[in-house]
Amino acid sequence: MQVAEYVSFDAVGLAELVARGEVAPAELEAAAREATRAVNPRINAVVETWPTDDRPAPGSAPLAGVPFLIKDIGVAMAGRRMELGSRLAEGHVAGADSSLMRRFRRAGLVTFGRSATPEMAYSNTTEPVLYGATRNPWDLARSAGGSSGGAGAAVAAGVVPLAHATDAAGSIRIPAACNGLFGLKPTRGRVSMGPGFDEVFNGLAVQGSVSRTVRDSAVLLDQIRGPEPGDPYYAPEPSRPYAEEVTRHPGALRIGVLAQPWGGHRTTAPVTDALSRTVRLLESLGHQVEEAEVGLGVDWEEFLLAGARQWSANLAASIDELAAVSGRPIDSSTLEPPILAGYHYGQQVSGAQFVTALEVRNRVARSLARSFDAYDVLLTPTLPELPVPLGTHAEGAEALDGLGWLRRLFDISPFTVAFNVAGTPAMSVPLAADAGTGLPVGMQFAAGYGLEGRLFRLAGQLEQASPWSGRTPAVWAGDHPAH
Repeated sequence: MQVAEYVSFDAVGLAELVARGEVAPAELEAAAREATRAVNPRINAVVETWPTDDRPAPGSAPLAGVPFLIKDIGVAMAGRRMELGSRLAEGHVAGADSSLMRRFRRAGLVTFGRSATPEMAYSNTTEPVLYGATRNPWDLARSAGGSSGGAGAAVAAGVVPLAHATDAAGSIRIPAACNGLFGLKPTRGRVSMGPGFDEVFNGLAVQGSVSRTVRDSAVLLDQIRGPEPGDPYYAPEPSRPYAEEVTRHPGALRIGVLAQPWGGHRTTAPVTDALSRTVRLLESLGHQVEEAEVGLGVDWEEFLLAGARQWSANLAASIDELAAVSGRPIDSSTLEPPILAGYHYGQQVSGAQFVTALEVRNRVARSLARSFDAYDVLLTPTLPELPVPLGTHAEGAEALDGLGWLRRLFDISPFTVAFNVAGTPAMSVPLAADAGTGLPVGMQFAAGYGLEGRLFRLAGQLEQASPWSGRTPAVWAGDHPAH
């Protein structure tokens, strides 16, 4: 299979070709590797590839034979490196598959490499010292988002049709928005973190994917959802497979719109224009759309402080563990300035302050849950501005303490993190492009706890109504085989 043909299919389409015997998994893998060689020198999204021994029989699993990338954090693959984008963990090799990796194998995916992440996944851009900046395929001078920026750039550039991603504050939805992809953050407890962890960042983090089509994300979530023994959270079982939800009509939904973010910062004009077009599209589809008052239950400064204490305390514990395993020092030779600052900040968080932060988490979750009494779905921009130039996040970062770095991250992506705190599902949908730059603009939709099916139904309808696919990123120009 030629790369030009390979990139024209989504994951479900490729698996169907394999099941019908029209193409072999080895041919798909060869095309994926060729696509990697063609574009990765420019986007730097894939940090490592390796020989594969997973060769599922055609039709043996829903995604049998589909090439796949795992993120450099959040999933362990036996015998393969997981370095968390950090010099502190450089060279670390996983001893066994995590629960999620076993599920990826059962789904039939052929995992041939890992995608880039910022150090410790602790940023909403992917520019680690260890492997260098990942570039946005739509504009190579701009950020691909984070922390699943490598996954987002690789999928947008055609290396793979979908890729593993994680999300603790927007890390699925942010790169989906930056790269013109679909990305759904599942409900807390939908996908197990086991066996190494019961929860990550006190339940803020979840596992998922980014993809070019809605059905790919739905099919993969069907394959990886469900608890493992000992999990602390349990999301209710869906009434039907998510793959079926994509094709069902969502009905007429009550949709509440929040155009301006919490915290006082303003949404920029290109994004408010895209939001207005999205509202008109939703109304044309029969949905009831209105401006909404959506409260966090706490003021922004209290929300920010609680987040900084919760995040930094978790970060400090992880770094101590990594240093003990690697035998390396915890200093500027192993950690970037924002991570080192977060470590020192986390060391100073008291037990009482940490418990208070969890109490704030509870108040936010209760407040957002009340919003879903009034609305079926909430709509916000995914990000308040277009993808920023590379280097923007790092400006002056060496002068920030742990609270200052979290303030910067929350200011850059103020719409996403609240739904991690609440544990509810939320998705970014690429419904528009900026007229001036051609860059994609993502719209975030959130629903109540356990209601991914509602979001998949709406996403399926929007995918049919709004032709977001069909455009090609700038990196596909010139000598790219797909051009």
